[in-house]
Amino acid sequence: MALTFDDVDRFEAARPRLEAIAYRMLGSASEAEDAVQETYLRWQATDAGRIEVPEAWLTKVLTNLCLNQLTSARARRETYVGQWLPEPLLDGDPMLGPAETAEQRESVSYAVMVLLERLSPNERAVYVLREAFAYSHREIADILDLSEAASQQIFHRAKKHVAQGRARVEIDETAARRIVEEFLAAATSGETQPLIKLLTSDAIAVGDGGGKVPARASAFEGARTVAKFLRGLFKPAQAKRDLIGGSPDLYAATANGGPAVVVVVDGRVVGVMCLEPTQEGIVAVRSQVNPDKLERATERWTAGDFGPPVVAGAL
Repeated sequence: MALTFDDVDRFEAARPRLEAIAYRMLGSASEAEDAVQETYLRWQATDAGRIEVPEAWLTKVLTNLCLNQLTSARARRETYVGQWLPEPLLDGDPMLGPAETAEQRESVSYAVMVLLERLSPNERAVYVLREAFAYSHREIADILDLSEAASQQIFHRAKKHVAQGRARVEIDETAARRIVEEFLAAATSGETQPLIKLLTSDAIAVGDGGGKVPARASAFEGARTVAKFLRGLFKPAQAKRDLIGGSPDLYAATANGGPAVVVVVDGRVVGVMCLEPTQEGIVAVRSQVNPDKLERATERWTAGDFGPPVVAGAL
């Protein structure tokens, strides 16, 4: 059915929230955009005038599309080359969604986005809707066709899975930049000891190349092992420059609200290294180098002003 201008405006007003939900559900900006577009097509095909609460209807349709996508994605990821990591979003990206509360900010942190991959589709949906968007359990029950008690139980289970023994720390942009600068100073020193001092004893390093860029299939574990890997990674070499198309500049930025190293060659983002800080030190270094998952980061990078690089012409 043909939509009225009011119907289109109503959908467009809901789009930012729908995209933020879909990104948290799927861990991919492009897949989130596809899910929102499919929701629009369903909105276009229905009699919008007869829907009493459009926001609830749109959220229900989108969430169920994401649930279907997650089910098929699990099968695809079994054949994914190497580690699968979420698509990082740079600071200010509207798809990051609401950030008024600590719960909202944490729900889209890169560390939590990684942990969400461990949840079942239903657990992920309940967690996202409740923790990030403050939907009541009654509303979630209606969206997912569950009982209110079941929603509460699923949320409790999901939150337990997402929570880890180590307390996370909230940092502002200034602190994030300082962490990245200290990390890059250590990583480019050519020695392992400065890196070991920044890492926790059980630190890990993992990368996602998607089979298109070399990345180890399993994580490096332990401060010394991770430090040796990082020392080699940041050691200049012509082969590395050939691989990424030039000598990169290394910037300090925030991705998903946390400190990140953004690797840029001729205005193109070729890598985003997300650091997970704790009170004890950096516990994880997760690198997204799959070019398919960096297109949105490059678009935002070229449209914004992220200041001068911390290290120019590295590698």
